[in-house]
Amino acid sequence: MNWNFWVKLTGKSDEGGRKEIIKLFNNQNYTKLFLANVTSQMGGTIGMTAFMFYLLDRFTNQPIYATVTELMYSLPTLAVFLLVGVFADRLDRQKIALYCDWICAGLSVLFLLSLELDLLMVSFAVIFLRSAIRNFFVPAESALIQGILPKEDYTMAAGLNQMVSSLFMLFGNGIGIFIYWSVGIEGAIIFDVIGFIISGFLIRSCRISKEVRQPNGVYNLKELSVTGVWADFKIGWQYIWQYKLLFTLISGFLVFGIVNGGFSVMQVFILKYKLEPVDYEKYAVIFGVIFGTGVLLGSILASVLAKKMKLHHMMVVGLLISGVGTVASGLVETTLQYMIGLAIVALSLPILNVSLGGWLPSLVAPEMMGRVQGWINPLVMLSQSITLFLIAVGFPTYIAVETLYWVVGGCLIFVGFLYMAIIPKFIHEKAPEATVMMKDQAK
Repeated sequence: MNWNFWVKLTGKSDEGGRKEIIKLFNNQNYTKLFLANVTSQMGGTIGMTAFMFYLLDRFTNQPIYATVTELMYSLPTLAVFLLVGVFADRLDRQKIALYCDWICAGLSVLFLLSLELDLLMVSFAVIFLRSAIRNFFVPAESALIQGILPKEDYTMAAGLNQMVSSLFMLFGNGIGIFIYWSVGIEGAIIFDVIGFIISGFLIRSCRISKEVRQPNGVYNLKELSVTGVWADFKIGWQYIWQYKLLFTLISGFLVFGIVNGGFSVMQVFILKYKLEPVDYEKYAVIFGVIFGTGVLLGSILASVLAKKMKLHHMMVVGLLISGVGTVASGLVETTLQYMIGLAIVALSLPILNVSLGGWLPSLVAPEMMGRVQGWINPLVMLSQSITLFLIAVGFPTYIAVETLYWVVGGCLIFVGFLYMAIIPKFIHEKAPEATVMMKDQAK
């Protein structure tokens, strides 16, 4: 292993960085969950990337189909948001993550069959269902990692997760497009199936204590009533509302949904409809490499900064730089200028993601993590779905591709100033007593 890389990642001396990374991966449960996250992301990325380019090729003058694909990926969160966090806090978290992967593998097979039979509407329905199931994976897997690691390892784990995301940005889209070119959309979906199955076996092989898997006691699905689910959901809201620091952070996620919705389509759109209309697929691969490389380097930078800066200062820096870079990317007239703007955004986004990912688990009580995630995901997906709907209806007739960049960049800048103004007021606030709130509910 190249320890110089890990030294840069941890921001420590050679010996200190080596010991810390060895300690993290000596935890076999963490190693398996880490690899499960990688393979599950592979299952959720490659086929969807290929499908978007399949639709752009087949319906060249109808970009609405590509946008609808992303919409089918985000809307399901709003259908299951009441259940996601409650399941992660009440049921066996390991089984939730395991069944999510294996059910998604089966749905991917149905996705493949629907395309073979040329049933496009059925394909969209299967994507919707698969996305709904995947919504249960992240809160359960995140809560498991939180339970098996000490607090001092949260920031490093967040940095490693950001590194995985950057690698998927670097290789995921490129692999998806390459597989699409080589063996078609069918081959890409088969890769999805394989990724989900491997992830499921990795999660199944973990040996995690019952206290981590079910920190709120033993429940089963039959014991969860509509009244109980709603009560748990309300407790999550009460916890967030009483914890002003957490409430401020989560308020920003509503705007992050707009950012996610715009980023999911606007790079392909600016290539196809402005910069490189003929060779947009080739440049999409190149831009994916540039963006992924930038995020990978930014992840190293962010992990170093996490040792030297306060995390809320890092968040503000990441938001403002990425916001300005995104606005600038919408003003360019040449592909080279766009590459420069893209590189700036790629370098700065990990500063936000690592600081937020490392800080949030340390703020939230383990027994409340699922309920909190159960509020974050629907807030993000609500604004993301609205954004994608507006893009589907308005682009390109009423909304120019440049406008997308200005709106997304403006949102990042807005949240940066919001956090700068509000977070310092609550930085030393004590978290509410989660156990007291849960006892009050039981009464």
